[in-house]
Amino acid sequence: MSECVSVMLLFCFVLLFAEALGAKEDRAHCKMLGSTESPLLSKEGDFTIGGAFSIHTEISKPSLSFTDMPQQLKCSRMNLREFHFAQTMIFAIEEINNSSSLLPNISLGYKVFDSCGSTLPATRAVMKSNCLQKPISEFCHFATCACLSNRKEYPSFFRTIPSDYYQSRALAKLVKHFGWMWVGAVRSENDYGNEGMATFISAATQEGVCIEYSEAISRNDPSEKVARVVRIIRHGTAKVLVAFLAQNDLNILLEEAVKQNVTGLQWVGSESWITAGHIASKRYAAILTGSLGFTIRKSKIAGLQEFLFQVNPCHDPQNDILREFWEESFGCSFNPSMHGQIQCSGSERLDDINNPFTDVSELRITNNVYKAVYAVAYALHDSVCSESCLPGFRQAMIKGKPICCFSCIACAAGEINSVECSLCSLEYWSNEDHSKCVPKVIEFLSYGETMGALLATLSLFGASLTLVVLYIFFRFRHTPLVRANNSELSFLLLLSLTLCFLCSLTFIGRPSEWSCMLRHTAFGITFALCMSCILAKTVAVVFAFRNRRPASTLPQCSAPLQKTGVLSCTSLQVLVCVLWLTLAPPYPYRNTAHATDRIILECDLGSPVGFWAVLGYVGLLAVLCFILAFLARKLPDNFNEAKFITFSLLIFCAVWLTFIPAYVSSPGKFTVAVEIFAILASSFGLLFCIYAPKCYILLLKPERNTKKHMMGRSQLK
Repeated sequence: MSECVSVMLLFCFVLLFAEALGAKEDRAHCKMLGSTESPLLSKEGDFTIGGAFSIHTEISKPSLSFTDMPQQLKCSRMNLREFHFAQTMIFAIEEINNSSSLLPNISLGYKVFDSCGSTLPATRAVMKSNCLQKPISEFCHFATCACLSNRKEYPSFFRTIPSDYYQSRALAKLVKHFGWMWVGAVRSENDYGNEGMATFISAATQEGVCIEYSEAISRNDPSEKVARVVRIIRHGTAKVLVAFLAQNDLNILLEEAVKQNVTGLQWVGSESWITAGHIASKRYAAILTGSLGFTIRKSKIAGLQEFLFQVNPCHDPQNDILREFWEESFGCSFNPSMHGQIQCSGSERLDDINNPFTDVSELRITNNVYKAVYAVAYALHDSVCSESCLPGFRQAMIKGKPICCFSCIACAAGEINSVECSLCSLEYWSNEDHSKCVPKVIEFLSYGETMGALLATLSLFGASLTLVVLYIFFRFRHTPLVRANNSELSFLLLLSLTLCFLCSLTFIGRPSEWSCMLRHTAFGITFALCMSCILAKTVAVVFAFRNRRPASTLPQCSAPLQKTGVLSCTSLQVLVCVLWLTLAPPYPYRNTAHATDRIILECDLGSPVGFWAVLGYVGLLAVLCFILAFLARKLPDNFNEAKFITFSLLIFCAVWLTFIPAYVSSPGKFTVAVEIFAILASSFGLLFCIYAPKCYILLLKPERNTKKHMMGRSQLK
């Protein structure tokens, strides 16, 4: 075997499990609350077979105050017959381990759990293993309920004892055979009794047998209810009693029948008690003499008696169940403080006593336990109908085939598999071989990747180039060209363009609260300042030219008025941004809905209205600038700056009109990249269209940088 596998074979309320040992207990699909059940006897192996037996028959009922955690259930009154079954399971496992033909080179281990005659501890034992491992099959040595034959309800249930469907119908024929046409009936109040009795009554009715009464009891019933049932039996006119009872339920019924001196009945029993040795005692002789029923075929198991005689607490002095078994068998105590009891030495001999543990005269149910273990061993040996699925595939049952025959289906993206494919949690994704869930890739536009580094480089290049232009204008600030173009507004526009280039850097890197609030507000304010400067320059050009025409009555656009206009237009954008940040600011957001295999870190707008208000205001200023510049396009070339502004705003508007659909449709980090590209493209457009012609004259054509050239009248129309 390439890996150690754990197999749990729990009898009756139990499942068979198979998975690698050392499986983690924090399986997402199951979690045990409270204390867990520990095995009474255990041994490690490549495969571990586990069995649950009613080694104790009584269980304490804790006080349920609903204010404190209930105390742990305590089992008492050892059942030597069930302990005999548990040791038979261990015997079969050891026998298989010593076999050279069955499961060679594979060792079987075992875990024995105590169900205490109750479904609660049995279920806890099963669920502890079920939380760790995946259920495969269920084998039972003593569950005869016909309901378990339903393959839709119990597709993985198997047993080594016949269904009650056959026994119940046989009991009806037995009653009819002896001519007992008027009978009473009593059953266990559980699936075993209810299903078995229902089948019996149906079959008996078809045979013409009449049922006088049908009563149900349970070992947990109060004594008053058991007494009432016995009174009904005693006062009934039917002289034949069909008792479809579990052995423990029969015991309480017999005790009450002795008290009420119920005699003279012909008992017809089910397989669970009809051959029980303890009911053949003198105490019940007057009641049960002549009882009839069907039983399990008895057999012989070579070597079992010798194995049972070797059970001794000296082999494992710390094992409580072995000490308790020894004390129960020999009526002694290992505790020296227990006065009035014989001291156990451990040297007592089991072959000197005769009790349900050592009795191997009629191995009926014992043989079913023995066969169940061998059924598992042969199933493991013959370990294959379909080869195990590769990692990333799950087992899918084939209709009409046994559960060991399956096809392998690839797990979907985002799922991992052990036996079944299970979906990873929201922020996790499956690795390449679908063996475990790993954290999803976190995606955002970073400086470390090519696209982020390229955009950052373009941003810094644009800012640097703008500063170079600013230096050129500052150096030639006293020349006619610079003075004619309103040097203060030119310097402010260059400064705002520098900020426009730099604000794109806030869009790169891992989104944080501050970067999310800064990126759109910085963009909105810097571009509003830029458009305000261009608007003021355009208005200044128009007014300057109109005032030079004859009979012009237009007021001159003074420098203070220009500054006031720039400040007012920019302040309005600042107010919009302050309201946006106050009422619903942008914030970092982990987007898991857009892509299934990754988490996109992005800035949620907080208020889309705020974002589109900021963007719309910049657009409004740009459109207004474009209209004014377009109207002034026919001014004389030497004096006209409006033509360059018109071209720059045409590029600006084209970029941002293209940006909107691209922004809405771009996935993940490309949304941010599109926005940065729009910022850089529009900034470069403004810089080159407005300032490139002027730098050309300042650096390469100084002869044109004269007042006469700037004010040439010959071209006036």
